Amino acid sequence: DLPRSARARIPGLVGDVRVIYDDRSVPHIFASTPADAYRALGYVVARDRHFQLELQTLAASGRLTEIAGARALSADREMRALGMGRVAERRLAALDSASPGARAIFAYADGVNAWIAAMGSRHVPIEYRLLAARPTHWSPINSLHLLNRMSWTLSYTQHELDVASARARVGRAAADALFPVNSPIQEPMVPSGATAPRFDAGPIPPPGEPDTSTSTLALAAMAGSTPKRSAGLDALGSNNWAVGPTRTAGSHAILAGDPHLELTLPSIWYEAHLVVPGELDVYGVTIPGAPWIIIGFNRDVAWTFTNAEADLVDYYVEAVDDPRAPRRYRLDGQWLPLEQRIETYRDARGAVIATDTIRFTHRGPLRRANDRWLSMRWTLYEPDEPGAFGALAVATSAAGALDGMRRYVGPPQNILVADRGGHIAIRTTGLFPVRPGNGRGDIVRDGSRSASDWQGFLPVDRYPASVDPAQGFLASANQQQRDPRQDSTYLGSNWYSPWRAMRINALLRADSAVTPDAMRRFQTDPGSARADVFVPALLEAAARVTNRDSADAELGTAMRLLAEWDRRYTRENERALLFEQTMSALTELTWDELDTPGQPGRRELTPEGAVLAVLLRDADNPWWDVRATDARERRDDVLAQSLRLGYRRAREEHGPPERGGWRWRDRRHANVRHLMRLDGFSALGMPTQGGPSTLNPSSGGGGFGASWRMVVELGPAIRAWGVYPGGQSGNPASRRYADRMRHWSDGMLDTLRVPDRPDALPQSHRSAVLTLEPER
Repeated sequence: DLPRSARARIPGLVGDVRVIYDDRSVPHIFASTPADAYRALGYVVARDRHFQLELQTLAASGRLTEIAGARALSADREMRALGMGRVAERRLAALDSASPGARAIFAYADGVNAWIAAMGSRHVPIEYRLLAARPTHWSPINSLHLLNRMSWTLSYTQHELDVASARARVGRAAADALFPVNSPIQEPMVPSGATAPRFDAGPIPPPGEPDTSTSTLALAAMAGSTPKRSAGLDALGSNNWAVGPTRTAGSHAILAGDPHLELTLPSIWYEAHLVVPGELDVYGVTIPGAPWIIIGFNRDVAWTFTNAEADLVDYYVEAVDDPRAPRRYRLDGQWLPLEQRIETYRDARGAVIATDTIRFTHRGPLRRANDRWLSMRWTLYEPDEPGAFGALAVATSAAGALDGMRRYVGPPQNILVADRGGHIAIRTTGLFPVRPGNGRGDIVRDGSRSASDWQGFLPVDRYPASVDPAQGFLASANQQQRDPRQDSTYLGSNWYSPWRAMRINALLRADSAVTPDAMRRFQTDPGSARADVFVPALLEAAARVTNRDSADAELGTAMRLLAEWDRRYTRENERALLFEQTMSALTELTWDELDTPGQPGRRELTPEGAVLAVLLRDADNPWWDVRATDARERRDDVLAQSLRLGYRRAREEHGPPERGGWRWRDRRHANVRHLMRLDGFSALGMPTQGGPSTLNPSSGGGGFGASWRMVVELGPAIRAWGVYPGGQSGNPASRRYADRMRHWSDGMLDTLRVPDRPDALPQSHRSAVLTLEPER
């Protein structure tokens, strides 16, 4: 922690900068120029989070071996194979040094390096000592590496690989229905005029003969070595919603956002406030390494994001001159040279531990899959001039905020904005490829023809968007953005099931006088649209089966216990466990045809829950048949057996229900792990309210969830509240390392203090003052 008063020098500062830390250790940075504000931000972030800054950069650039040795080699190879370092180098070379984005990046680097230069041995983070490593100089390219890493986290999708794996098992027709282009349940981000979700899918074709085409098998081989998104695990997602003044108690627009990401200590977010009189006054959270506030507000506008879940990666089967070590690829009848890049991996001593040759076509990196070579194109490889977040910071209206994001490249997001004029708006933003033919991006294309290439990008006026809708509110939760009946433009496929969107829309439709505290409560609302669909189906099927066989006591007990549940994932409830065990069994029995060959019960991919919900409407569909039995099962048989198995497993693992072992708080936790996975520096086993596909979703391992919760009321004076799981300091010995964890776990928000000048923050709310001076 800082002493009550401290001073430091930063090269490049134009004037003195006052940094006033409030009682939550948030730095309020008062500077005379934006560049000085960014220099100061770099300094204070480095002071609090230096190891995190460097670790994220090494991970993004594929250089973790330089501190972790050979154990990090596979992770580094993945980043290098994707060309991540090459992208950052090209973007740095193309930066216009006079642009606001470039000035922010270089000024931020000045601040980080000023802290590194002044760092005494006692300030070196403990992680360096554990790794026998030393902090290194911070380069402006590191900010670009960080932004690329976010694109990898949020937009490196594998739609083709999932579909190819499924086609190789159950044929083209079935696979295309199990991983469809459009969501089987329509609750779109852009209001369609409907007041309830629409189930929008026909019968699912039965499993067919495997697709053995060369391209399918090649993609399936690549898919087998690549991690998949688990169905229903939408904890790595986000929520946001805004309510217009006609539906709020105070007649002011209110905005709420909670991005769901990996939960780490220190947090992915760092809270800060930057003020330059007459030019900048922005509050919110930044990612250590980025010089801008990413999610936050100024005096006029508030904004937040959810991930667009768009399909931005395409694969092409390439014709090469040598299947073992290609040097050329064929395009429109001509042989073109492959760009070759030698990647060298070093350990902490600088010794070479491995080298790779990465090849590139004009589309992107080349990879081998079986006896074929596939190239990849990704919007990340497109030119980008960073700075859109800087434009957001100075927006004065919702319309101006959207305009500032017009040049944003990625990762594509759904930006939600609200302003003091009472306007609310949402728009999907980023780059979206225009593809040839049917326009779909979930198919592999012929790389030998330039006609297979992208034909440009969707113009901004074609992006999904809504401004001040008649319903008076807007919400997104990673669902499909537009109703395909109104606009069928391809943006992606295999969408997250819209359970969270269904729940928040139901809450907002039911409340015509929303308050900020109601918005806060909604963020951890325990209700479940998923349970509302499946619990009645399970109970009805069990009732029909018990009517046929009244001696099935086990099923009767399970049915009675499930019927006692109110379908809410509260901490103290004792029936959500039974439902989750039942849903796990139902998934296993229904999708057994997708099991990995030779490994019954192991699946690399599973259809989304919305597909299973649609299947409930087809009682005789062949997918209900269980391969491991000789009988011909129908829907009710599988639902009843799933409930039996769920009850049986719950008893075996946690004891009889009357003994208290089924309490949800004891069975599902949040686990916020240290960046090095050190248990002693982690916060483990925290009970939370919420479950799979609720507004506060929890993953099985508890490592993903709401990384930042924020509510902003845009009245004459801005009022805001927020919290993230952790604390401002990255030092495990600091009282500011995890001081916000309890509030976050309990679903509470802290009041955010937003002084417009240094003397506007009372002494009672100050913890320290840091004065930064130009180097003399």
